[in-house]
Amino acid sequence: MTNQQILAIALRQSAVDMNCEPGDFLLSENKIVYSAAREGARAYLRLPFACNLAYYGDNVVASVSPECESAVRAYLAGCGEAFRCFDMPQVHRLEDALAPYGLRADVMARYFLPEVNALQPLPCPFETRLLGPADFAPLYRPEWHNALSEDRPHLDVLGVGAYDGGRLIGLAGCSADCADMWQIGVDVLPDYRRQGVASALTSRLALEIIARGKAPFYCAAWSNIRSARNAVRSGFRPAWVEMSFRPSAAAGIPLAKEAATP
Repeated sequence: MTNQQILAIALRQSAVDMNCEPGDFLLSENKIVYSAAREGARAYLRLPFACNLAYYGDNVVASVSPECESAVRAYLAGCGEAFRCFDMPQVHRLEDALAPYGLRADVMARYFLPEVNALQPLPCPFETRLLGPADFAPLYRPEWHNALSEDRPHLDVLGVGAYDGGRLIGLAGCSADCADMWQIGVDVLPDYRRQGVASALTSRLALEIIARGKAPFYCAAWSNIRSARNAVRSGFRPAWVEMSFRPSAAAGIPLAKEAATP
């Protein structure tokens, strides 16, 4: 699988999630579309969106409800360069504009895709084992909350564990959030961090996913520097960002698992 093929898969998936066309993310101007719940969207998304902005590096695509369209259109027109739409002073402007609809800024996340030429197995100082759903049942515990999804255990399809003797000390897992893309999350116990465990597990799991014909992806909160560093060490590169606005009562409820606590 090439970088171009992986990017094409991601663009197709984002188009399903946002109710637009894959090419809409590569335009020279911003694009506004109406959100809709489409078959094949990522499993954890709550659709339709009230307002969700996505940016792959060229333009912003805004997937919105009809009542929010005029406010979002005015916001995008006043931001200047597309990436400025995600600057916090600008975000406050949009939050003020959407307040009459009971919305506020919620999840802001950075997504990573593998750089095929940089993706390679990394050494781990501990024994590693490939794991499957049958191994996950006793592992839905707080220390593995990034690697596995207790809310959606049926989507957890593959994992790689690191063991010190017989003790699990690190776990990377992936969930089949949609048909062609599997999301990686990883946890390492505090006493075993900063030893290369997270990157070893992440890189191996990414290669296992690609070997199964799927595209791995990785999500990190905007401020999670440790997670972003792990992504880069493991052979991933920033690919796109998203920001959502949700009803005030629902804001703050995570839409996706955090990728890493290495």
